[in-house]
Amino acid sequence: MPKSKIGVLIVNLGTPDSPSVPDVAKYLREFLMDGRVIDIPFWRRWLLINLVIVPTRSPQSAKAFQELWHKEGGSPLKMHGLRSAELLQNSLGNDFQVEFAMRYQNPSLKSVLLRFRDKGLNELIVIPLYPQFASASTGSTLEKVMDEMKRWETTPTLKIISQFSDHPLFIKAFAEIGKKYMTQTKYDHYLFSYHGLPERQVLKASCDNYCRLADCCSAYHSKNKYCYRAQCFETTRLLVKELGIKPEDHTVCFQSRLGKTPWIKPYTDEVIGQLTKRGIKNVLVFSPAFVADCLETTIEIGVEYKKLFQAQGGQRWQMVESLNVHPAWINCLKQLVLENIKK
Repeated sequence: MPKSKIGVLIVNLGTPDSPSVPDVAKYLREFLMDGRVIDIPFWRRWLLINLVIVPTRSPQSAKAFQELWHKEGGSPLKMHGLRSAELLQNSLGNDFQVEFAMRYQNPSLKSVLLRFRDKGLNELIVIPLYPQFASASTGSTLEKVMDEMKRWETTPTLKIISQFSDHPLFIKAFAEIGKKYMTQTKYDHYLFSYHGLPERQVLKASCDNYCRLADCCSAYHSKNKYCYRAQCFETTRLLVKELGIKPEDHTVCFQSRLGKTPWIKPYTDEVIGQLTKRGIKNVLVFSPAFVADCLETTIEIGVEYKKLFQAQGGQRWQMVESLNVHPAWINCLKQLVLENIKK
């Protein structure tokens, strides 16, 4: 009798099938209509997305996707995800079956989970590729996985890795890439820019109403271990220690806000203005909310924020690339799997 395998499913957010306006619009509709992403009543969400956001943002986003699209591999997020799954499969060996999926668009979670369904797996380990837990990303992915698997006649033991924001090998992998730049150039300041969330989403997830969106993130413990903002600050503290950066030489900030409601602060674009007013000329930027380069890293940080920084008097703006398929990142994924196998 053949030995049952352990399934490993790694999932990232999503990407359009092409950088064309229709495909980008299709992607945005699926993404933004998710009630965990824009958590307002359905009818308001439908009107906002279909009558305002998609018609105005699709052409802009399509242009940005065209800038980062690879002729052969397509979207970097998809390209790095598929390659990571391949490398992880090679590293784990034949006792495992590793697959990669997207929460939105392709390869779809539904199609990829079907590859596992009839394999007689001992267990299935699901790793959403978002280091810090948030309902709008990790929560949505896990909800979709459960929704698809509820139709299965039988299910393997399911193990979910809901966050790895403080995992030593995750920190080590990002630090390795950052050190490459730090040994080449002396920087005046270090930015750690994370994807933002509406404040209401952070408050809704607060344990025992602990969250104050302020100094409550100055330490990481049981009361805020699933707070997205607290995890971002903890990831930064660990990276700062690993890299030997002085506390006064770094800033945590949040990017990519959408709409007029308050998002978690400080905002990256406003922090840039504060730095240039202080005479900061050379900045190294990390974005540890992303494990693969995408619009938010390559375009928003690497291009748009660089222009903003230099327009206000800054000189050198260097983005640290994401983990992508770095060997230390593949090793981190491997250890996450091995640490979570049923004993």
